[in-house]
Amino acid sequence: CPVVLAPKNSSVAMPPPADIVKVAIEWPGAYPKLMEIDQKKPLSSIIKEVCDGWSLANHDQFALQHADSSNFYITEKNRNEIKNGAILRLTTSPAQNAQQLHERIQSSSMDAKLEALKDLANYSRDVTFAQEFINLDGISLLTQMVESGTERYQKLQKIMKPCFGDMLSFTLTAFVELMDHGIVSWDTFSVAFIKKIASYVNKFASDISILQRSLAILESMVLNSHDLYQKVAQEITIGQLIPHLQGTDQEIQTYTIAVINALFLKAPDDKRQEMANILAQKQLRSIILTHVIRAQRAINNEMAHQLYVLQVLTFNLLEDRMMTKMDPQDQAQRDIIFELRRIAFDAESEPNNSSGSIEKRKSMYTRDYKKLGFINHVNPAMDFTQTPPGMLALDNMLYFAKHHQDAYIRIVLENSSREDKHECPFGRSSIELTKMLCEILKVGELPSETCNDFHPMFFTHDRSFEEFFCICIQLLNKTWKEMRATSEDFNKARKRLGKTQTLLTEVFFSFPFPQVMQVVKEQIMRALTTKPSSLDQFKSKLQNLSYTEILKIRQSERMNQEDFQSRPILELKEKIQPEILELIKQQRLNRLVEGTCFRKLNSRRRQDKFWYCRLSPNHKVLHYGDLEESPQGEVPHDSLQDKLPVADIKAVVTGKDCPHMKEKGALKQNKEVLELAFSILYDSSGQLNFIAPDKHEYCVWTDGLNALLGKDMLSDLTRNDLDTLLSMEIKLRLLDLENIQIPDAPPPIPKEPSNYDFVYDCN
Repeated sequence: CPVVLAPKNSSVAMPPPADIVKVAIEWPGAYPKLMEIDQKKPLSSIIKEVCDGWSLANHDQFALQHADSSNFYITEKNRNEIKNGAILRLTTSPAQNAQQLHERIQSSSMDAKLEALKDLANYSRDVTFAQEFINLDGISLLTQMVESGTERYQKLQKIMKPCFGDMLSFTLTAFVELMDHGIVSWDTFSVAFIKKIASYVNKFASDISILQRSLAILESMVLNSHDLYQKVAQEITIGQLIPHLQGTDQEIQTYTIAVINALFLKAPDDKRQEMANILAQKQLRSIILTHVIRAQRAINNEMAHQLYVLQVLTFNLLEDRMMTKMDPQDQAQRDIIFELRRIAFDAESEPNNSSGSIEKRKSMYTRDYKKLGFINHVNPAMDFTQTPPGMLALDNMLYFAKHHQDAYIRIVLENSSREDKHECPFGRSSIELTKMLCEILKVGELPSETCNDFHPMFFTHDRSFEEFFCICIQLLNKTWKEMRATSEDFNKARKRLGKTQTLLTEVFFSFPFPQVMQVVKEQIMRALTTKPSSLDQFKSKLQNLSYTEILKIRQSERMNQEDFQSRPILELKEKIQPEILELIKQQRLNRLVEGTCFRKLNSRRRQDKFWYCRLSPNHKVLHYGDLEESPQGEVPHDSLQDKLPVADIKAVVTGKDCPHMKEKGALKQNKEVLELAFSILYDSSGQLNFIAPDKHEYCVWTDGLNALLGKDMLSDLTRNDLDTLLSMEIKLRLLDLENIQIPDAPPPIPKEPSNYDFVYDCN
């Protein structure tokens, strides 16, 4: 193959070296400079070169920072983030700036002090500056100002109230930002400081900024230090927090619930139930329902997350009962079973001194326990020795019997009087149902960092789990009858072994759910996905999901996912699959062009910090940048400061292979966060780290990025889309062949006709 050389005098545009970045640099009072930065050169040499260009001495007292709203300093660690076309600013070094601000915030002039604190609150977001300010013992200075400075200006509050409020607000903001970097341990703060912050929750209820930051500090203290949890718990009461939920500011409500959740989460096991009782006395649930969930405004993602966390922590109170085995010798526990029998059959006590009364009672109890549907008719306590669900199942049964007595008696008597082997054993089904509900609600699991899946109906009743059970046990009984199920499924273990009742109980609980339980679980899950606003609405949804309706839904889904296995169909699939994959690829790329808002997560506390990323329409560049708030709709390309050429992308990694999942912190321990994490690796050490808002967006982005790199799209979403679209396309192509058997072998080719007079020539 011949090589064509360009003439000597011709100008051939050569791409700039990968290590050269073209930027503009600003300096107050001078025209900006356009210059090329060699990323191989030390940063100090580049700063010296810039200073020399403006005849500035002492270049070691200067630094470069981004000229955007972040104002972050450029260091050797983050210099690879500088992009072509970036605007930088020459400014004083972080050490110099920190020293100046350290002195300015101690000024005797109120105006100068206020301006300095405002600057400090802004600069503290930058970890480079934060490190320098902390090295000057800046955190201690701020805490001293909070502890004693307020008294110092107590007399000025009346005449300079707005100024004082702003000063305190900026002080607390700077403190929050500095602590958020994780440089200083939370264990170093005094009781006086905690008391002061706790007092602000009451004193400055009308000052939103002070209240918000005070609540944020309390939350971080509780979450990051066991010692501070105990001190905060002594200083702040639920009664002091409740009024903030009754306001109209959703951000304050969110921080308030976050503090309650933190206190709940860090409380010792023996204190959690006590705290739950206090929350019930203060009517927290009804206040949240009225002022948050049913307020005339949309619930944002952060509030939804905090409500989800509160829901999880509340249900986790059931874990102790769920994991407690029944003691067959405990008379108080046995009395609960006696009470179930008494309510169901209204039996009167037999006189103890009558002849044969003991034998009579035993016989009668055995018969009644069989009617109640227990496995062990002689000693039903043995049915509750397996965990989960342990004693929680018995608690649910007693609640149902006492609070829904008519329904309880009807179910027990209706099934105990049947003689067609289709009786639904109440005891056994209640145990299995309780176990299943615990699995659905993930009782005992810690809340996820990213999940927002709260259910409003669980905030409508003080005993929501028990009411949930009462609705579901009636559903189970109804579905059992609709399916004409038999108790043989429950009795398989008994027929197999024929051994002792204790062994039977163990085998029963380890045996897979009968088919009826699978249907009931599907009914419950489908009803929950509609997010009913009340338990009555949930019950109504279940009434529309009868066994017949479930069969119809399954049949419809089965038809949509039907997999034809004959050879001609498989050949047709193979032929049209590339077209379908190309269609999916285009859809993924179109979604990347639209872009997605990603949340910035922090291992110490959740914050509403966002960034947006989208692909250019020509699929050659990724545009991304930070946002002040969650956007409404798409964010235009020109408002996103940073760019990453697709050609520079070396690889896409997911899960625990992501650099931000290998860092020390709580996030890497969270399974759900790991499943949503992915990173783009570029250049030698460049990386762009993502945590998708949900599994769907994770699949869309990983598929789209792999498609850009020419790799296969391997997500579950692609598999599902491929199956669905293939099935639809094949059904459309075979529409005229319904009810006709498709042969395995192609038909024989007919003989040629004797003449071709039937051919019409268009020409």
